Amino acid sequence: MASPSPVESASARSPSKIPEFPVGPAGRLVPAVGLGTSAFPFQFVEEEVKAAILAALELGYRHLDTASLYLSERAVGEAVAEAARRGIVASREEVFVTTKLWCTQCHPELVLPALRESLHSEKVAALIDLFIYRNLQMEYVDLYLVHWPMAIKPSKPDFPIKREDIMPMDLSGVWQAMEECHRLGLAKMIGVSNFTTRKLKELLATANTPPAVNQVELNPSWQQQKLIEFCKEKGIHVTAYSPLGGQYRSKVLQSKVLDEIAQARGKSVAQISLRWIYEQGVSMVVKSWKHERIKENIEIFDWELTDNDRLKISQMPQHKMAIVTGILSPEGVSSVDISEVDVVEM
Repeated sequence: MASPSPVESASARSPSKIPEFPVGPAGRLVPAVGLGTSAFPFQFVEEEVKAAILAALELGYRHLDTASLYLSERAVGEAVAEAARRGIVASREEVFVTTKLWCTQCHPELVLPALRESLHSEKVAALIDLFIYRNLQMEYVDLYLVHWPMAIKPSKPDFPIKREDIMPMDLSGVWQAMEECHRLGLAKMIGVSNFTTRKLKELLATANTPPAVNQVELNPSWQQQKLIEFCKEKGIHVTAYSPLGGQYRSKVLQSKVLDEIAQARGKSVAQISLRWIYEQGVSMVVKSWKHERIKENIEIFDWELTDNDRLKISQMPQHKMAIVTGILSPEGVSSVDISEVDVVEM
């Protein structure tokens, strides 16, 4: 199945027209660029996050990406509510909200309570005290993702993850619970994150409802062409995280190839990277708390890369930032083969 082409947003309220991709059998629209809210495992000031979200919504952003792990769900919920009160958006329904199920909750019996907790903490506050009041205060999310193809024994998230806490993942059972979230209307769409083609094949073998989205690390320094093609074939939309290569030691922002293209085109390196991702038929979530960067990141739709630009980018060295050993304790022994829970597409 070919990847759908983006369409222009129908919202007349958006100051900036961010194209949208039709996703899933119902063709629900996912904005091409969304605002990421992950600062994990680093500290962030919640008011700064809320201010950034409001600035993004004023500029025309309509996709906000969060996760239970990030501790930013409350900021997202409060910012959307304030934006509606101020008339920046007509209502909550105008905003596409994504949140995610963390590995400590990747157990069939915990999936639905975890989503309910993300939406309304009072329903399960006694179970997970870490996240009390850190919730969206919404009736539903537009997209709910399995954050990582790994199960950790039920607990509060702790980093680095102890290898002995990794458990065999009941992927079929977890996905059935995700499907129940969808059936109940608590998640308009369900999907996955950090899934390789091998993990997607495993999931598709038993899924009644295929994942609508696979959110993965993707940028010119980690191009994921094999995965993109597989997802197109299966009708799974790809969303890129770390579209600028991460916050520190970014292979994207330090790329001489991208810098040369940017200087020749009168654009920033970030804009070249984001434009390249968009031209792959991939949406993206990009994090920034700075108004000028938030604005710059959506100024990518009225120009194109040249064939020569694309050729140069296709030849860039590849480097993956997010790998499973990066979040695991170096000591300890896991009963699960680490290669089974890694997210590197070979």
